[in-house]
Amino acid sequence: MDQYTLNLLVVGATFALYIGIAIWARAGSTAEFYAAGQGVPPVMNGMATAADWMSAASFISMAGIIALAPAGGYTQSSFLMGWTGGYVLLALLLAPYLRKFGKFTVPEFVGDRFYSNGARVVAVICLIVISVTYVIGQMRGVGVTFARFLEVSTDTGLYIGAAIVFAYAVFGGMKGITYTQVAQYCVLIVAYTIPAIFISLQITGNFLPQLGLLGGYAPTGGDVAFLAKLDQVVTELGFTQYTSHTTSTLNMVFFTMSLMIGTAGLPHVIIRFFTVPKVSDARWSAGWALVFIALLYTVAPAVGSMARLNISTTFWPNAVEGNALDGEALSLEQINTNPELAWINTWKNTGLLNFEDKNGDGFIQYYNENNAGMQAIAAERGWTGNELTKIDNDMMVLANPEIAKLPGWVIALVAAGGLAAALSTAAGLLLAISSAISHDLIKGSINPNISEKGELLAARISMGFAILLATWLGLNPPGFAAQVVALAFGLAAATIFPVLMMGIFSKRVNKEGAIAGMLVGLIATAIYIFLFLGWFFIPGTAMLANTPDNWLFGISPASFGTVGAMLNFGTAYIVSGLTKAPPREVQDLVESIRVPKGAGAATGH
Repeated sequence: MDQYTLNLLVVGATFALYIGIAIWARAGSTAEFYAAGQGVPPVMNGMATAADWMSAASFISMAGIIALAPAGGYTQSSFLMGWTGGYVLLALLLAPYLRKFGKFTVPEFVGDRFYSNGARVVAVICLIVISVTYVIGQMRGVGVTFARFLEVSTDTGLYIGAAIVFAYAVFGGMKGITYTQVAQYCVLIVAYTIPAIFISLQITGNFLPQLGLLGGYAPTGGDVAFLAKLDQVVTELGFTQYTSHTTSTLNMVFFTMSLMIGTAGLPHVIIRFFTVPKVSDARWSAGWALVFIALLYTVAPAVGSMARLNISTTFWPNAVEGNALDGEALSLEQINTNPELAWINTWKNTGLLNFEDKNGDGFIQYYNENNAGMQAIAAERGWTGNELTKIDNDMMVLANPEIAKLPGWVIALVAAGGLAAALSTAAGLLLAISSAISHDLIKGSINPNISEKGELLAARISMGFAILLATWLGLNPPGFAAQVVALAFGLAAATIFPVLMMGIFSKRVNKEGAIAGMLVGLIATAIYIFLFLGWFFIPGTAMLANTPDNWLFGISPASFGTVGAMLNFGTAYIVSGLTKAPPREVQDLVESIRVPKGAGAATGH
C-alpha cells in the first residue's frame, strides 16, 4: 500500500471516530454545551485537558523550534518550563477556587466577583483576543499537516480542518468536545512517542527517548555522548553550539514567566475545570493533566535534538561517523533517485522546505553562511551560500519519521497525531469564544431574558463565525505555530491571570481597579506585539523590525506578557486604593471561595 493511501486510511479513521463521538455526545442543553453537565470524572477531564492544551504548538512546532533555534536548543527550554510550570500554578492557585464558584465561564466569574457588567464585557474582549490569537496557530498546524500528508495546498488543508472542527464542535459543545479530546489525546500521545522510541533506538540504542538524550551516539559505538556529537556537527557547519546559552537572561526569565502565568490564565483551559462534579476534582484534574502532559513534554527535547542531528547528517552523510566537511554534501542525483530521500522533494512541494544548487556543482551544501569561519571555507571550496534555503520549524516533527526512514504506518500515525493536537485545541478555543459571546455577551449583557434554546442556538452560530474568522486569519499567520501561541500566552498573562488572582486572593480590589488593570495590560501588551508583528497581525503593517536591537530592554514581543501582568497588577491596586472598597457581600463572597466546603473555625486541643 502506498504512503498516500495509508495516510488517508489512518487520518480518515480518526476523523470518523471524532465525529461519531460528537454525535453520540451531542449537547442538548446549555449546561452540556458549556460545561458537559459538570459530570466529567477527574482522570478523563485530565486527559481531555491535556489534549485541549497540548496543541499544534506542542506537537508540531515545539520540537521544531528546539531543533532549529538559531540560539541553540537550550534557550528553548523556556517553552518546556513555562508551559509545564503554568499547570502547577493553575492546580494550586486557580482551578479549585474557580470550580467552587460554580459558574460556566471566566467572564462570568469576573462579572460577579467585581460586581460589574463592564468588567464582564472587558473580560469577554480579553478572552476573544487571546483565543483568536491562539487559534491562528492551531489552524496553521492543521494546514501544514494536511498539506504534507494529503498532498494538498496549505490553504486547502486549512479549509478541510475547519470543516472537521465545525462538524463536531458546533453540535457537540463541551460535552462532545470533552469525549472527543480524550480520543484525541490517545491518538496524539501514541503518535508522538512511537516515532521517538524508534529514532532513539537508532541513534542512541536507548528505548526511552528521555534516556537517549543523555546517552551515547550509537553509530560510532556509543563512546561519544549524543549531545556532544550534535554539538560537534552543528558547530562544524558554523551554527551556534546546540547546548549553549547565548540569549538575554532577562528575556529568557520574562518569557518563561509569561508562558507560566499565561498557561494559568488561558480561558479555554480554565473552563475545563468547570466540568467536574466537585471542587476537589478540579485539583485532581489539574494533577492528572500534568501527568498526561509530561508524557509528551519529557520526550520533546529528545525529539528536537535528534531531528536536528538527523537533518544535518542527511545533508552531510560523512557526519554520521566522522567530520561533516571531510566528505561531500548530499547530491541532487541522490535526492532525485534514492527512494529513501523522496521526502525531500515531497516537503519541498509543500513550501516548507526548499533547496537550490546555487553554484551548480550538483550538491546541496547546508551551512551557516553568516559565520565568518564558514565564509572562508566556502570561498576556498567555491560555495556561493547556504543551499538548504528553508527548513520550517513546523515540519520537523512531521518529517522526522521520514528522515529516519521509519515504516509507512508510523508516518501515517504522526499525521493523525498532528491533526489531533491541532483540532483538539482549536475546538476548545472556539468553545471559549462561543461561550463568551453567547453566555457572557448576549445573555449577560444584551438579552438577559433569552431562552435556553435561543442561547444554545446563539452559541452554535457564534462558534460558526469564530471558525470562519480563525480560518481567514490562519491563511496569513504572523509566525510559525509555537510563535503565535506564545503571543496568546503573553496576552493571557497580561489580562486574565492577574484579574483572577486578585479576584480570588484580594478583598480590596474593586471593579474600577479590575477594569483599569485589564485594559492597561491588554492595550500595552497588544500594542507592543503589533509594533513588531503588524497591526492586528496584518502582513506589512509592522512598524519595527522584530530584532533584539529594537526590543525594549531586550524583551521580545513573546516575553512582554510578564510586563503586561505587572502593569495590570500595579494599575488595579493603585486604582482600587483611590476608589471605594467592594461591598461587604462581595468581600464575603471572596472569603467563601477561599474556604473549603464545610470548614469550620479552628478550635483548641
